[in-house]
Amino acid sequence: MTTDAPPDWVLPRRQQIGRRIRALREDRGLTQIQLGERAGMDHKTVHRVEYATSDPSLSMLLRLAAALDVELAELVS
Repeated sequence: MTTDAPPDWVLPRRQQIGRRIRALREDRGLTQIQLGERAGMDHKTVHRVEYATSDPSLSMLLRLAAALDVELAELVS
């Protein structure tokens, strides 16, 4: 099985989603640690998602959306 590199548009889109998560977190006055606790994940994982250094799973995005009290579509729109 081969793993092809993702299309060029994927990283900028992940960065955009990460910026949206960071902005929502900051609007709510939460630290990465607090958001991680609410979402049931390590704050380092929150950092990696916000700065697009990891490829978050759908489950991770759903948990972050719930922790930020928004619909998933608001994170990825």
